[in-house]
Amino acid sequence: MPRSADATAVVTVSYNSSGQFDSFLTSLRTELSRGLRVLIADNGSSDLAETRRIASQFGAEVVALGENHGYGGAINRAVCTLPETVDAVLVSNPDIIVTPGAIDILRERLDSDPRIAAVGPRILNEDGSVYPSARSIPSLRTGIGHALFVRVWPGNPWTRSYRAERETEARDVGWLSGACLLVRREAFERVDGFDEGYFMYFEDVDLGYRFGKHGYRNRYEPTASVIHHGGLSTRTESKRMLAAHHQSAYRFLSNKYPGPLLAPVRLTLRVALAARAWLLTRGL
Repeated sequence: MPRSADATAVVTVSYNSSGQFDSFLTSLRTELSRGLRVLIADNGSSDLAETRRIASQFGAEVVALGENHGYGGAINRAVCTLPETVDAVLVSNPDIIVTPGAIDILRERLDSDPRIAAVGPRILNEDGSVYPSARSIPSLRTGIGHALFVRVWPGNPWTRSYRAERETEARDVGWLSGACLLVRREAFERVDGFDEGYFMYFEDVDLGYRFGKHGYRNRYEPTASVIHHGGLSTRTESKRMLAAHHQSAYRFLSNKYPGPLLAPVRLTLRVALAARAWLLTRGL
């Protein structure tokens, strides 16, 4: 049986995202009434007052950080404010709709094995399609193949291997999307939370990778589902987002493949990712 709601908390991040919280918190209304704690970590938004107003209507809390610490940095700071009685945290984007019972299912799976550090739900896009939120850890081969061919050849073997889109059953995976996942607090703190060197993108890949390095499991549980409505706060910054994505991809792969012998590979990777980012942002 799932533990009581006060042992689980939800932490989300706002950066001028007040327009998303009515739907997000409405989807959590039942859990809030049962004692679920919801924290909104605000990254120095201009709409903080509006976020506070909406949060107060639902009984959610706002942690005003005063400046933009990025997604992972904001989550880390909010988790630190939670009482010790909270031993699991649902990390979520604010543009998520949590379906009834999803948190209980995730919590039950997390409690089934102390080696499980994170459990991720099935994430549905607005059109009902399934977003590939449970993936393998990218290697140089799959990472480069996916980056080079995904836009011109979506069904290429490197992308299929990385995304594992045809695998729909519950299973262990390399990493889970940071858009929505339940983490075991003890494991999260053991690996020092999100690496704040990733301002945006790849912080979830890195977290799943480090969980695995510490002997933990990342578990995909598709019987729990959420709906992702898309990142409204980043849609006007697509060029900046693309650049950040490629920088984070390089950071992850270069950290995964360190050492002087691989320096030429890292240099080639840096040049290739920078060139790809430039090409993708030319018309933006």
